[in-house]
Amino acid sequence: MNQRLLLIEDDLAISDMVCSYLAREGYDIDTVYEGEHAAAAFMQKPYDLVLLDLMLPGLGGFEVLQQIRSTSLVPVLIMSAKNSDLDKALGLGFGADDYIAKPFSMIELTARVKAAIRRASYAPQQHPTAVSDSPDAGLPAASSLIYWANLIVDPDNYTVTKNNEPIQLTAKEFQILKLFVTHPNRVFTKSQLYASVWQDEYYGDENVINVHMRRLREKIEDEPSKPQYIKTLWGIGYKLGEPGL
Repeated sequence: MNQRLLLIEDDLAISDMVCSYLAREGYDIDTVYEGEHAAAAFMQKPYDLVLLDLMLPGLGGFEVLQQIRSTSLVPVLIMSAKNSDLDKALGLGFGADDYIAKPFSMIELTARVKAAIRRASYAPQQHPTAVSDSPDAGLPAASSLIYWANLIVDPDNYTVTKNNEPIQLTAKEFQILKLFVTHPNRVFTKSQLYASVWQDEYYGDENVINVHMRRLREKIEDEPSKPQYIKTLWGIGYKLGEPGL
């Protein structure tokens, strides 16, 4: 079965061009031209990736992205004429997986689509816990839990608690945290971090890593501006902090 994409783009010329090219590459594509219709279209069937323009009439691209992220971790590739670092950071901060600026070549767009879908195939997926008559049903095996300071990371169920309160992490945020707590003495460069979590070659675009790291710290740190769980080693990379927090 061909992979299915949802293209949300109000420029008919760009929409037709992208749709025609990616269809020749073997993708099935549904198109939406207005932000108000995007969320409803997304809920109608499963998609492998969403291509999203930011400058949409009515409901804007950031709002559409937030609606998608409220229910799904599907890869989202932003296509936008807004090419500032701020717009890129905002897009990634709202949960996009990649960002390509207009005008772009169809060869590059296709490569980014393939890379985003490939990376998503490595992301952990949470499954419902099976019902059991056992009084311990649904509880993770103690041996699978990772304790670090006041965090408890459950690699089997992809959950994290801090002081016994659940923390909602995205798939990428969980993978980053898991990488550090399972390698407590290792320093990761940005290249190594990207290769481990995104399963792709690092081309020096620090925005992706910086935004995900910032969002993770906002969720797990007491003071995100003074991180204790994941330390920055300036000019080198990152490492896990000391457990005695």
